[in-house]
Amino acid sequence: MRKRYATDLTDEHWSIIAPLFKGMRNRKWDKSELVNAVLYLVDNGCKWRNLPHDFPPYSTVHSFYRRARISGLWDKILRYLVEVTRKKAGRNPNPTYAIIDSQSVKTAYASEQVGYDGGKKNKGYKRHIVTDTMGNLLGVKIHKANLHDTKAGIFLAVSAYHKYPTIQAFCADAGYRGSFVDNVKTILDLPVDISPKIKAEGFHVVPKRWVVERTFAWLGNSRRLAKDFEKTVSSQETMIKMSHFHSLLKRL
Repeated sequence: MRKRYATDLTDEHWSIIAPLFKGMRNRKWDKSELVNAVLYLVDNGCKWRNLPHDFPPYSTVHSFYRRARISGLWDKILRYLVEVTRKKAGRNPNPTYAIIDSQSVKTAYASEQVGYDGGKKNKGYKRHIVTDTMGNLLGVKIHKANLHDTKAGIFLAVSAYHKYPTIQAFCADAGYRGSFVDNVKTILDLPVDISPKIKAEGFHVVPKRWVVERTFAWLGNSRRLAKDFEKTVSSQETMIKMSHFHSLLKRL
């Protein structure tokens, strides 16, 4: 027994996702405790070796995290929680409208995807995400910061559509005008609603666009995502998914 951390899942939250871990072997350690250790790392941004000693050994936790990533378990949990969240809100479990946006992030290591974003004056990579109208994460793609949104966005749009073929339209800001709109129409035969740029001074809430910005703000609460601390793209994308499904669990 140990003292509870703020990032620990409650018994109720664990009961929601526990069935998805069926078949994930670990004879010595409780799976909920391994999940709590990974969520602690994502939220607090510590190194694997610096996990508190009252968790299972860091090598065991990392192995558990890696096996779940390779098997697609974290993706499965995220998709399940998106469905549960939408049902609880009285929505169709399958989203029909998707909002896309990107965020430039500085890198702390020699990552797989590193470039220079001339617009943001930032060396690192971009987080490209797609959400539904509730802000639930439907897809994420990591790529070089110098790759323009109009070119990179189509790969994420196609990936999100394959996961959620019920999507009927996308929403994007003015930076996606041109080839992104054309590619979505050609490849997916779907329209893209471009949100107009507000020219007035001061802060303004753009209809629909604030939803995806709020999702970025939720991700910003996880210190592990403050910079690119992962050496591989797959690990960085997984950290984003885990941060988000942890947020969804806390809202159920």
